[in-house]
Amino acid sequence: MKAMILAAGLGTRLRPLTDTKPKTLIGFKGAPLLEHVLTRLISFGINEVIINLHHFPEQIIEFLKSKNYFSIRIEFSHEPMLLDTGGGLKQAAWFFDDGQPFVVHNVDVISDIDLQKMLQQHVQSQSLATLAVNQRETKRYFIFDDTNRLCGWKSLLDGKEIVTRKPSGRTTDLAFCGIHLTSPVLLDRLTEVGKFSIVESYLRLAGEGEAITAFRVDKYSWRDIGKFEDVP
Repeated sequence: MKAMILAAGLGTRLRPLTDTKPKTLIGFKGAPLLEHVLTRLISFGINEVIINLHHFPEQIIEFLKSKNYFSIRIEFSHEPMLLDTGGGLKQAAWFFDDGQPFVVHNVDVISDIDLQKMLQQHVQSQSLATLAVNQRETKRYFIFDDTNRLCGWKSLLDGKEIVTRKPSGRTTDLAFCGIHLTSPVLLDRLTEVGKFSIVESYLRLAGEGEAITAFRVDKYSWRDIGKFEDVP
């Protein structure tokens, strides 16, 4: 099984820590964030990973060399200009050539989410993409309906709400946890170009009738190390 780790961001909310190193290598409980994520992915049988790079890329490569690439295949997708989540995934599409579902994982997310159960649901529901979500307070939410399918998105920052598919039954606002499980067919459906958020693609595809579904992770431990105050 393959995975992509999204690690190209500047980590502006982690400054001044990221003034001299990438967010990827910020320490958390004795190890860099990247090591935590790789260890988790490897524990679920993932042995091929691509990482997108932009901010201090040479430091990341040197770190992985020092760890013998954790004894798995690791490739890099360099982004001279940041492409955001959707553009970054689209650029790395060449890596996912085996026709199998793959994981997309934010580098600043630490969790014990069961990826095997997530994969099982993804396959059984025949989803194009499965998103790890939970019920918590945040500024942005995905909107899912009673069929567990994505129908919209809302932002509390500016009061914006987008509904691309008529919901079936009641709706629930859920917070995204930075982990996706996607089918390779998705890559051919990314018609957006340049820099774009994968959220744009998911909303468009949901409106076109594709199954973008929720995997509830409320019972799991989850933490986003995205801000300076989050680093112990």
